[in-house]
Amino acid sequence: MDSLTLFCTAGLLAGGLYWFVYVLGSAEQKGKRAVDLSSGSISREKVLDKYTQYWTFFRRPKEIEKAEKVPAFVDTFYNLVTDIYEWGWGQSFHFSPSIPGKSHKEATRLHEEMAVDLLEVKPGDRILDAGCGVGGPMRAIAAHSRANVVGITINEYQVKRARMHNKKAGLDSLCEVVCGNFMEMPFPDNSFDGVYSIEATCHAPKLEEVYAEIYRVLKPGSMYVSYEWVTTDKYKGENQEHVEIVQGIERGDALPGLRRYDEIAEIAKKVGFEVVREKDLAKPPSKPWWQRLKMGRIAYWRNHLMITVLSWVGIAPKGVVDVHEMLFETADYLTRGGETGIFTPMHMILCRKPQ
Repeated sequence: MDSLTLFCTAGLLAGGLYWFVYVLGSAEQKGKRAVDLSSGSISREKVLDKYTQYWTFFRRPKEIEKAEKVPAFVDTFYNLVTDIYEWGWGQSFHFSPSIPGKSHKEATRLHEEMAVDLLEVKPGDRILDAGCGVGGPMRAIAAHSRANVVGITINEYQVKRARMHNKKAGLDSLCEVVCGNFMEMPFPDNSFDGVYSIEATCHAPKLEEVYAEIYRVLKPGSMYVSYEWVTTDKYKGENQEHVEIVQGIERGDALPGLRRYDEIAEIAKKVGFEVVREKDLAKPPSKPWWQRLKMGRIAYWRNHLMITVLSWVGIAPKGVVDVHEMLFETADYLTRGGETGIFTPMHMILCRKPQ
């Protein structure tokens, strides 16, 4: 091979690698690149150990039932997956109904704005995002409502990411983020004009405990809305396929156990709420929420190859490949849950704290 051919080949390879990592590798232009993947506050050399530790929660299922074990379990999970979620999904770690003619980004924004519209808050009101992640919904809701949004997440790395995004979006004057457990929140009684949680309270070992905390910090007469992960009336405990799907979702999403759709309102009433409205937002005329997962399969294999190469050359931490593979397997279980109709991530409940 002559020098010119060698030079051209090298140039093509270099250009292809740049395009693969920096163009295809960006997380929907959200500021996280493949070469920047980390595992939160977990040091590089401990990622694989922490991933192994994560799985021990499910190897010893009785431990998952102990409430004191769950916060550390969820914190470990989000240290492992936050960068991958943000890189491959975006800043809003949740699903939304598919809307004809709307992009995933637009459908996500509308789904978030609906939550705050249900709260009927005014500009300047103070509202709480219980389980805010890196703050995608918080920023959409603050921009839409002009309310002051306080987000709480148990994961310190997510707090740092959320604050960075808030500042970058020019919304840090409306958005505040604190690190804490939403079952023991550092807020005074009756201090919020509204509260929402978007696919977050599914991580609570006991839903009544987080609902009771939300009830405590909410002002009398104000509203709380939540989008819950639940099994539907189509789920049958004697059906082995159904059990496998639900267990796969629980393992891959750090859930102490999925709840039934008919438990949610009863729990809300038990802590004192008035239930105003309840609806599965995934039902028709909404289009399938899991289509986004199916459409992302090609992107997954591209991303998995990229992460494998980056890990092999020492750029990405060891263990990131395993975490990414776990999330792909979980996406398959979520898809099956949607297709069979036994699972929904969008069981909406709207509650009011009595005057």
